[in-house]
Amino acid sequence: MSHGARVIRTGVSSGGPAAPPAATASSSAGSDAELIDGAYFRSCAGMLKVAQMISLLVGFISVNSSPWTNYSAYSYFQIVTMCDLVMILFFYIIHIFRIYRKLTCVSWPLAEFLHYLIGTVLLLIASIVAASNSYNFTGLVAGATFGFLATILCVLSIWSSYKVSCITQSTSKYHA
Repeated sequence: MSHGARVIRTGVSSGGPAAPPAATASSSAGSDAELIDGAYFRSCAGMLKVAQMISLLVGFISVNSSPWTNYSAYSYFQIVTMCDLVMILFFYIIHIFRIYRKLTCVSWPLAEFLHYLIGTVLLLIASIVAASNSYNFTGLVAGATFGFLATILCVLSIWSSYKVSCITQSTSKYHA
């Protein structure tokens, strides 16, 4: 039995009495008409994605501007960080512009979960390889450090996406 927080989605605000159906329909239509989801910028998931992108970019720039001691190790690190950065930016845009509402043929929580799972493992391997071949060059050490920081942030995203998508669905099945 889970004692964690459960998310229950309702059409009624907890702050007051239920609105008439016509008012609820017009307010939801107004929010769907907005192009950008401003609440996602301030959400924990949105800020976590921004922190991941910044740490990946700083790690990439640090490694790129340093003298390399092992070409294959750092080219692998750069490829993994850029691919991860592009995919996180892709999912960020999906959430900001609410594209997930229009493309319902894709399970977006599952796609994002799998991306984070695979990307985190590859990023961890790339950071370990970069750290082991840094030979005390400050730029390479900084790149590996930011790679590890991005790995930790990605693990937080895996945990939160699993918690939201899997645990919420399993508890709602029993309470329906």
